[in-house]
Amino acid sequence: MTTSRIPSGAPKAAAPKDTGSKHTGPNGPTPHGHGEDIYALFIGTIHLAVGLVLLRAAGLATGGVAGVALVLSYATGWPVGLLYAAISAPLMAITLRSMSWMFLIKTSVVTLGLFAMTAFAPLGIEIAWVSDPVAAIVGGSVIGLGALALARHGAATGGSGALVLWLYRTRGWNAGRTQLIIDGSVLLFAASRLDAVRMGWSLLGVAATAGILWAWHRPGRYTGY
Repeated sequence: MTTSRIPSGAPKAAAPKDTGSKHTGPNGPTPHGHGEDIYALFIGTIHLAVGLVLLRAAGLATGGVAGVALVLSYATGWPVGLLYAAISAPLMAITLRSMSWMFLIKTSVVTLGLFAMTAFAPLGIEIAWVSDPVAAIVGGSVIGLGALALARHGAATGGSGALVLWLYRTRGWNAGRTQLIIDGSVLLFAASRLDAVRMGWSLLGVAATAGILWAWHRPGRYTGY
């Protein structure tokens, strides 16, 4: 029996490329189904609500619309969810021309869901005490995971989240870096209400949130959509 030989210098057949995702088919990534989107919006909103509850229990702030809403809530006593929804609306309007209506609808659902969950949170959970470092690290990380889940399913955390995703999609700006810049600006506003110690822990919480997005929300890291 003879065996075929490949001439010296002949190109070798390319090995099949491992995409690393079971959701990648021969024609590219497989889009998420409607059920997956609905579930992701629900889970992402829960993460945001839990993170805000932890931060508020410790009297800390965070970045984005959530940080502004927390600071105003400390100053006025108004529900943080209501303030969050009121501030998000005009910021989302900025992205109307560049983001799809489905994106805006999903983000609006998240904003209203967060308002409802934070409003009813006292009926289901009561935090008597939480240490500042735990609230900062856990609360910040949970908010980051919620934002990541929403971004993977075509939604944002609200006004600032929509702005971050708009810059990510239209300009290619790194989501974590952009969020960190916005959050730093918001914390300057928070400094008017928080002492130096709580400002320090709030900065740690912001870093925890941005770290999640910086590590896992970047072009090429995820093949589904």
